[in-house]
Amino acid sequence: MTDAPLPDHDAPDSHTPDHDARDHGTPDHHAPGLDATDRAFLDHVADRLAALPAVRAVTLGGSRADGSHTPDSDWDLAVYYRGGFDPADLRAVGWPGEVSGIGDWGGGVFNGGAWLTVDGRRVDVHYRDLDAVEHEVAEARQGRFRWEPLMFHLAGVPSYLVVAELAHNRVLRGTLPRPAYPAALRAAAPPVWRERATHTLAYADAAHARRGQLTEVTGALATAAAYTAHAVLAGRGEWITNEKRLLQRAGLRPVDALVAGLRPEPAALSEAIGQARELFEAAR
Repeated sequence: MTDAPLPDHDAPDSHTPDHDARDHGTPDHHAPGLDATDRAFLDHVADRLAALPAVRAVTLGGSRADGSHTPDSDWDLAVYYRGGFDPADLRAVGWPGEVSGIGDWGGGVFNGGAWLTVDGRRVDVHYRDLDAVEHEVAEARQGRFRWEPLMFHLAGVPSYLVVAELAHNRVLRGTLPRPAYPAALRAAAPPVWRERATHTLAYADAAHARRGQLTEVTGALATAAAYTAHAVLAGRGEWITNEKRLLQRAGLRPVDALVAGLRPEPAALSEAIGQARELFEAAR
């Protein structure tokens, strides 16, 4: 499992909380909140994953990586591969569960993975193509990204998700960089997300509110809130890897009260959309 590490040329950004630009040259077993049994389990799984053909690095992500997990949280790991990774090799390890093919989770940067049970624990394994990751790192440094739909995500995901993972995840095997939040991305991303939120609310007002369609307006408010939260965090230079705490981190939980008070009446729905617009425009 030897490979040249991804280059990391980002300088630390003093305005960015996640500004550690060092390379992870050695395995990181210091995820908070893990006891000796957890660490032994993690070593076992990481060793098996690292031994798969084409795998160059293994990381721990999600709540287990930052210590925000609960006892029943699953274990989110990623395999970073170069070249011809074959999910059949993961399936052959023999852990029970579902192993997808490359691209089966919609293609794009989130290009597949597995839902497994290992020693009675739920383990998710994500596939990460190092060529694709390197491309997105370079794009992010230039302030470029694209939006991709992804199952279970209201706002979809930005292609810089895989860069955020490098900044957040803990490397268990191999070597990967921890990039700072690029200044160019911090400038370019917020207007893109805010435009999506603006159009979502406008369409909801024109097409759904006037018909008293509460469910459609509710969905639009939730989606626009998630778009706005991405804008807020990008403007701050804060990485985010999923939507579980997206609204909370962006200070947008007050949208809950708006949603809870919705009524299937055109005037009330239109008023709620206007209040959401004010809330989102003020969020920074």
